[in-house]
Amino acid sequence: MAKDATKIYPIASRCGVFAKTDVQPLINDGAAKADIAASIFQAVVNQTISGLAAGHKIRGHVAFLGGPLYFMDQLRVRFIETLNLTPDEVIFPADPQLFVAKGAALYANDQPQVTLATLLDRLENGDDSAMKPAHSLPPLFKDDQELAAFRKRHAKAQVATRDLASYRGTAFLGIDAGSTTTKVALISEDDKLLYTYYDSNDGDPLAKTKQIMRDMTAKLPAGVTIGKVAVTGYGEHLIKNALNVDIGEVETVAHYKAARYFEPDVDFILDIGGQDMKAMTVSHEALSTIKLNEACSSGCGSFLETFATSLNYDIRDFAQAALLAKHPSDLGSRCTVFMNSKVKQVQKEGATIGDIAAGLSMSIIKNALFKVIKMRRVEDMGQHIVCQGGTFYNEAVLRAFEQIAGVEVVRPNIAGLMGAYGVALIAQENYQAGDQTTMLDVAAMDDLSFNKEYMHCGGCENNCALTITVFNDGRRFVTGNRCERGEARGLSCACRSPTVRSTWCRKSISACLRTGRCAASWRLAARWGCRGC
Repeated sequence: MAKDATKIYPIASRCGVFAKTDVQPLINDGAAKADIAASIFQAVVNQTISGLAAGHKIRGHVAFLGGPLYFMDQLRVRFIETLNLTPDEVIFPADPQLFVAKGAALYANDQPQVTLATLLDRLENGDDSAMKPAHSLPPLFKDDQELAAFRKRHAKAQVATRDLASYRGTAFLGIDAGSTTTKVALISEDDKLLYTYYDSNDGDPLAKTKQIMRDMTAKLPAGVTIGKVAVTGYGEHLIKNALNVDIGEVETVAHYKAARYFEPDVDFILDIGGQDMKAMTVSHEALSTIKLNEACSSGCGSFLETFATSLNYDIRDFAQAALLAKHPSDLGSRCTVFMNSKVKQVQKEGATIGDIAAGLSMSIIKNALFKVIKMRRVEDMGQHIVCQGGTFYNEAVLRAFEQIAGVEVVRPNIAGLMGAYGVALIAQENYQAGDQTTMLDVAAMDDLSFNKEYMHCGGCENNCALTITVFNDGRRFVTGNRCERGEARGLSCACRSPTVRSTWCRKSISACLRTGRCAASWRLAARWGCRGC
């Protein structure tokens, strides 16, 4: 795909986990996959040159060795173009992916000879009784009874459900369009759950939301009307504009609203998602301090998922293995890249998968509290703490938090749906008798289509790369802009013809209309009221 790229987006390169936070919005905004692929390669190049080269200029004849540079020719292309190498300066030998193995074989040629039969015997019958981890932590649970008591306590924070098929009356819908998942909660007039949905957005939050709406509408009985709909999350603005949703609300307010439902005296809310986290302090029934992770996602769900995948485990099985591990590995609190080395080390010392999973659960909380949100003292969190976000479905992480914080917390049974439930409550608060949602019905959603247009703003030195979603009814939605100036320009003219670029006035836009440069010129006329000059 990278061969067809036309632009390079900036992607964080110092951390593989946090790079996903740059990539995911590009996917959600509809950036071309070819451009994303090339941008990821460029991020690797940037990290190599700035980090591994330690400021030294790479010059002369450069050899490209190893699997990634052998199998991915576009990664080589990004290196060659960035370093401005001539063809004579590029060394790409035969079988470069095997060079380390060849070097080991050359080294072995000078060592005492050992037969393959001897090596096999050592592997099968060698004494590994001394292979025990050097450092370990206390177990998360001493036994099954302690685990059962823990589960019983956390089962109390439940939101009641009602059967949708037998419900009659007004319902309120909350949509949480997250970075990687889309969550939906439909509640009754007495705050009970009628319908929920939690699934990956597959890189297209709008398409996923339309799919969920079709599923929900098919299950709605005739006596139910949707009074209000509210949306929050990464995709809030896109979903609100595309589907004419009634209310858009910021994530922090939505999560606070849901947390107060379960714990009216809440002092502190810790929300850990797949790629981001929010730590919210509450004072006098209002959010007083909000901290978000800014430079690292090593305290988020992706951190655990990355390790589970690398060890060939499903994340649910990985979490289960941690609960009764006898010797949780002391892995410290470092970033994903460096933690990889630590995990490999404790594996060599005989740590089990459960020991590693439990140790990582401890690490994720230490990273979250002390590295990412920079908590000075755990006492600062208060006594009424609500934990939410999909990561807290993992009981090992929840238990690790309680052990480190030294306090029992509230973890709702809908921890991953708190954003959706919170905005559903907000939709209910904004409802007045007789209201009916302005959100498009399923038929209108099915008729909705759009195209993506791309341009650079040029309004200031940032020169933001704008993605303009053009709907078939003439509406336009702009993303990628860091200020309102980009949105205004994106809504004015997507083609940026020389005529329009010069003055951005009504006269220039009408000139663009006369020349027929823009296929969407009729939208410009409708927006600006141009009649020609």
